[in-house]
Amino acid sequence: MNDGVPVRGSLRSRAAVAMSTLLLRPITGLIPVERAWGIWASRQLIAGLMRTFGPAMAGSRIDHVDRVLPDGRRVVGEWVYGPNVSPTRNAAVYYVHGSGYAMCSPKTHRRLTSWLSSLTGLPVFCVDYRLAPQHRFPTAAQDVRAGWDWLLHGCELRAKDIVVAGDSAGGHLSVDMLLQPEVAANPPAALVLFSPLIDLTFALCAARELHRPDPAIRAAAAAKLVALYSMGVDPAHRRLKLDVAGGLPLPPTLVQAGGAEMLEGDARQLAADIHAAGGECELQIWPDQLHVFQALPRLSPEASEAMQYAARFIAKALADNVTATEKAG
Repeated sequence: MNDGVPVRGSLRSRAAVAMSTLLLRPITGLIPVERAWGIWASRQLIAGLMRTFGPAMAGSRIDHVDRVLPDGRRVVGEWVYGPNVSPTRNAAVYYVHGSGYAMCSPKTHRRLTSWLSSLTGLPVFCVDYRLAPQHRFPTAAQDVRAGWDWLLHGCELRAKDIVVAGDSAGGHLSVDMLLQPEVAANPPAALVLFSPLIDLTFALCAARELHRPDPAIRAAAAAKLVALYSMGVDPAHRRLKLDVAGGLPLPPTLVQAGGAEMLEGDARQLAADIHAAGGECELQIWPDQLHVFQALPRLSPEASEAMQYAARFIAKALADNVTATEKAG
């Protein structure tokens, strides 16, 4: 499962984990996200870190989107074109950013989206879903689905010419969307997830924390953040507790997670559930890496290798679909 992944993280990555443990973890533990100033402070902290250690690629082009679908649903987001990437949209990546449902935006994730665009040669549409606590479940999920429907009907893209990608809570939102019957009946070419959050109870994270604490945040603090979105809803709700193993097989999936982060357990569970449902999933655990290290190339030299692998996975999935279509025709 870890073909091409180094046995140990680079010196710089290990240093980043150590510094995060000493500095970031204590700070995130002190910020009360349940208070207005706490969520504001958290958003500023994360945006600053991503801007500093993962700036957007120079020469990228951004086209903002604000559309209303015929049924009244609104789609907000942005098309991202990496350097020298044509705006032609014969195929695309649909990106669902992470945030704990309460932080980040397409702007904070422009390193990931512009890099994916540059490496694949494809435009990337990143949906700007509404955030908690102002907007609670199922608002984000509805916005993500609206973005998918707009790509198919408003942009005239075929599902098999789209690859869905996401990170952290965006992983949960992506999988939730793909499990919906209408989407499962006409799925994308592939799914690529970076450090996906799957267990919203954080039981898997808490269990891992007993053996190796996450260098950025405690499981209890992360659970409080996500609760801003799911508060008042039964944790067993099918759109929160996703039944991947009992659903239709997901499209070919690549899951990458850091070996130093608490969501490693979620990544392993998701891969096992995909296989149990009869799907294909390639799981990569990159040792000594932080949460969504792919977004932080200035901290992690391995980010480049991981992103290049993801780009090759996307290219192969799209090519396989073309071949299958030609054989069927």
